[in-house]
Amino acid sequence: MASITIQEAQATLPELIHRLVPGEEVILMEDDRPVAKLVAAAPLPRPIPRLGTQRGSVLYMAPDFDAPLDDFKEYME
Repeated sequence: MASITIQEAQATLPELIHRLVPGEEVILMEDDRPVAKLVAAAPLPRPIPRLGTQRGSVLYMAPDFDAPLDDFKEYME
């Protein structure tokens, strides 16, 4: 756990944030007193896809959707 002054944090905030490792803490000091704590957040987990969530999203399907393509007729013989 590191500690820096508010002035140092203001001058280097973007660099300070990108340098933090998830869970790492930096204490911000003012007049030798701790006034705030900057904590790096852990990355959010990706949501698990749920089956059936796209049900009903196909609004139209051509009647010959599953008919063989003309380009493949020679392979079908």
